[in-house]
Amino acid sequence: MLSLFSTLGGLLISGLPSVLGFFQDKSDKAHELELAKMQTERELQMLERGYVAQAKMEEIRTDQVMMQTDAEMTKAAYEHDAKVLAKAAPWASTFVATVRPMVTYLFVAELFVINVGIGIYVFNHPGVINSIDDLLRISDEIFSDDEMAMLGGIIGYWFGSRGWSKK
Repeated sequence: MLSLFSTLGGLLISGLPSVLGFFQDKSDKAHELELAKMQTERELQMLERGYVAQAKMEEIRTDQVMMQTDAEMTKAAYEHDAKVLAKAAPWASTFVATVRPMVTYLFVAELFVINVGIGIYVFNHPGVINSIDDLLRISDEIFSDDEMAMLGGIIGYWFGSRGWSKK
C-alpha cells in the first residue's frame, strides 16, 4: 500500500509542470473554443446555402490548423525543457535523461526474473502445479493488477506515443 502511495506521489509531483502549464493554456483553450463556435456557425450557414464542398474544404483547413498548433505546442515544450536543462549541471541533465529508461529497464528485468524464477521452481517441484488452474491462480497472485497496470503504462508511454507523434 505504501508503494502505491509513493508511486502516486511521484506521479503527482512529476505532473506539477503540467498543472502549471494547464493554467497557462487556459486562455489558449478559451480562444480555440471561440474559434470552434465561430466555425460551427459558419458551417451551419454554408450547409443552409448548399455549400457542402466548401464545408469539406473548411474541415480540411481546420484539421491542418489543429495539426500545426499541436506541432508548435510540442516544439515549445521541447524548447522549454532545453532551456531548463541548459542552466542545469551536466550531471543533472544526464540524470534526467536516464531516469525513465532506467526505471523501465529495472521494471521489465524484474518481471523477467520473476517469470524465470517461477519456471525454474515449477520445473523442480512438479507437484506444485497439477492443473492450468493452479498455474493461473499462482500467476494472479504474483502479478497483481497494479503491477500489470504499471507495465501497461510503461509500454504505452514508450511505444504508444511514438505512433501518434509520427502521424
